[in-house]
Amino acid sequence: MKKTPFNDSSNSEDELLPEYRLDYKKAKPNRFANRSGKQQMTVVVLDEDIARIFSTPEAVNKVLRALIEAMPQASSGETV
Repeated sequence: MKKTPFNDSSNSEDELLPEYRLDYKKAKPNRFANRSGKQQMTVVVLDEDIARIFSTPEAVNKVLRALIEAMPQASSGETV
């Protein structure tokens, strides 16, 4: 049977160090982070009585979109 490099655990150069010091000033942003193709989600915790009525994210989104349509348009991009 051939010997594999995984069998030699006595080599101290291959051991993990207890701590690594990374220079984050040289770090680059992850260029693939926003390419997942999924929509970004925001988690909102509903009160228990509201959650009993709106049991799915789709139901909550439907009602909120209807409410947004009914709201008067805010000037200069103001939000509530």
